[in-house]
Amino acid sequence: MKLPVIKHLTDFIEANDEDFINETIETLEALTEVPSLKDEELDVIGELISNMYGALEVHKMIKDGTPRKEALNAFMKRVLGSIDK
Repeated sequence: MKLPVIKHLTDFIEANDEDFINETIETLEALTEVPSLKDEELDVIGELISNMYGALEVHKMIKDGTPRKEALNAFMKRVLGSIDK
């Protein structure tokens, strides 16, 4: 996951609507079923999907009252913590 991408997507959600991100995730997930995709292409799609899910989580924390910077930091700490385990 890339923090700058998550920040940008969070800005997009705030300016538009989270439905755009949800529909994009659904589209990308459907694309993963294309049998001719290479592993590298699937990796890119997976990275995009994970960043979008991350942005949705950060957006939810912000909606629940967590300050933006704190929400981003808490999310990334959680991600890094799960990687270390």
